[in-house]
Amino acid sequence: MNAPVERLDAAGRASVGESPVWRPAEQALYWADIPAQKIVRLRVDSGERTEWLLPEKVACIAFDRRGTVLAGCETGLFAVALTEAAQVSAGGEPVAASMRKLAAPAFPADGMRFNDGRCDRQGRFWSGTMVMDMAAANPAGALYRFDANGVLSAPVVDALITQNGLGWSPDGKTMYLSDSHPLHRLIWAFDYDVESGEPRNRRVFADLHHYAGRPDGAAVDADGCYWICANDAGLLLRFTPQGKLDRQVPVPPTKPAMCAFGGSNLDTLFVTSIHPGASASEHDGHLFAVRPGVTGLPEPEFAGQL
Repeated sequence: MNAPVERLDAAGRASVGESPVWRPAEQALYWADIPAQKIVRLRVDSGERTEWLLPEKVACIAFDRRGTVLAGCETGLFAVALTEAAQVSAGGEPVAASMRKLAAPAFPADGMRFNDGRCDRQGRFWSGTMVMDMAAANPAGALYRFDANGVLSAPVVDALITQNGLGWSPDGKTMYLSDSHPLHRLIWAFDYDVESGEPRNRRVFADLHHYAGRPDGAAVDADGCYWICANDAGLLLRFTPQGKLDRQVPVPPTKPAMCAFGGSNLDTLFVTSIHPGASASEHDGHLFAVRPGVTGLPEPEFAGQL
């Protein structure tokens, strides 16, 4: 089905736009541009845009209650302070962000980084790793948990090529995870222990070999349905909690990367996208706002203090 879609960042274009996070207090959307090493903020009502430059690639972000960013980057997890600056206009120089390393896994291969990540309903931060050279199809990636005490877990799920698609049901008792590599294209569901933060009973939730696209970033709506960006297909797919595809929403970019609910009523689905280079369309790499006719859930903040 079609839904109203608007392109928001006409003056900005990401190489790999990822990890949109809505901040209600600011009425602003934040996201990451991985290869550009940037965190971007857009105040949606005014169109005011600010960029912060990091010293390494940043793939996913969350916030703690004080507004400090928890970021999954190239060499580990970092606390990032986003200092305000006078320049906010598009095309201005990005502001340098200060970073403090919190934790890092023992990467089992060269050329790895963190990828998709977000907090569970209890405020634990989860993120996975991947080998940046996707052509290598190296299943060295793993999923990690970073708790409020600042402890990084051992790998909780391993043998991932391109970890993606993290999300939790409204009650927090189901966890979702995908692998978006062309060789996998799977979404899994787990029973999730909200007290211990342990996922169990892994099973295939959706196999995107049967649908268009690859399962990239995701969001869960207030009805418990799971929205996944179908990368390479220009679609958002919504699956019911039972794993049934019940909606397909076309979007202008060919490579939608991740989606997140926001807006004053949490009824807007913000979608970041990827610019694939020479084959890109005029829409690829831009940010879009979709009105899908359903509402989302507030993005949980990290429960610890960074």
